[in-house]
Amino acid sequence: MLSYPSTIPLYSRALNHLADCIRAHRNQHRSRWRRLTPGRQALLALAHLRNGDTYTRLAAGFAVGVTTAWRYVQEVIALLAAVAEDLTAAMRRIRRLAYAILDGTLIPIDRIADQRPYYSGKHKRHGVNVQVIADAAGRLVWASPALPGSAHDLTAARSHGIIDALTSSDVMTFADRGYQGARGSVRTPFKRRRFRPKLSRRQKAVNRAHARIRARGERAIATLKTWKILAKLRCCPHRTTAIVQAILVLHHVEANCYTG
Repeated sequence: MLSYPSTIPLYSRALNHLADCIRAHRNQHRSRWRRLTPGRQALLALAHLRNGDTYTRLAAGFAVGVTTAWRYVQEVIALLAAVAEDLTAAMRRIRRLAYAILDGTLIPIDRIADQRPYYSGKHKRHGVNVQVIADAAGRLVWASPALPGSAHDLTAARSHGIIDALTSSDVMTFADRGYQGARGSVRTPFKRRRFRPKLSRRQKAVNRAHARIRARGERAIATLKTWKILAKLRCCPHRTTAIVQAILVLHHVEANCYTG
């Protein structure tokens, strides 16, 4: 078998944080001898999440079995997802923002037996819907649990209680036309209706300004998808939420933007 060196585009802060979590978990459960040290297990998990390396490649690179590589990665994801913030905790930071940007994204998945709920008519592919909240600079603040891809963005936002949380906290939020009718503190662009007059010059100017603000939210989605595991999930869709939550924790550790 051929081998080659590879890099992970992350700072050592994420590796050290994850290794400390694994070490504390092992000490708490008085775990027996493991094939990999906490640092090596952390590196293995980061290679899977950030680079999207398969379990077969990880097993070959770290000299462990494929099942062991899978078990180590799942253990890390569970540890990180357990400390991820829910919407209530995230709102303590979101309510301090000048304004928020709300957008949804589709994470592609493999076709499964019960595939109809996961087919997105908008994107013409199977996937899961994740709602993303960004700040005024386009930085990723929070990502929601995953819903089947057939869920509309507005329906997903309401299901997670995002609209109500933003409205009750009086956070001005910019969103695209997919959130028309959200009301509350959510602002969407003007939409031309059939058999109605065209948009006025003022309305078009408002839409252009709105688009410039909302475009920054695409940075947050791009940041989330720099984790190559989300390029196309090849696991059970029900595991998506834990993966996204684990990535969100690592992102905040890496960015170190919202500490304190």
